[in-house]
Amino acid sequence: QVQLVESGGGLVQAGGSLRLSCAASGRTFSTYSMGWFRQAPGKEREFVAAISNMWTGGTTYYGDSVKGRFTISRDNAKNTVYLQMNSLKPEDTAVYYCAAYITLSRMVSGETMRSATSYAYWGQGTQVTVSS
Repeated sequence: QVQLVESGGGLVQAGGSLRLSCAASGRTFSTYSMGWFRQAPGKEREFVAAISNMWTGGTTYYGDSVKGRFTISRDNAKNTVYLQMNSLKPEDTAVYYCAAYITLSRMVSGETMRSATSYAYWGQGTQVTVSS
């Protein structure tokens, strides 16, 4: 069982920045591929960013709406994945969820990394609100 705990959400003005953190349990964090998703009220859960595990080179993936503004990174020594969010917009307002995708495969596709159904473990979410 993997437990994920997000932190770092809050209220920020448009154009500002926030950094989300997600701390994971387990001694094999480097083998987890990690993703960030978000869900705004009345909308479907949306892929934000993902980073693959050590076997697949820590490849990063981004949703089109955040590309160039958000950066995902990981610190395997701290069992933590980060989401640096810059140039925030009101439309970025949502609950942000961290998720872990655990597989024995040494290959991963972008489609798999972008699909919420690939992720077996989820955090409780952290609210990000961007005011205009």
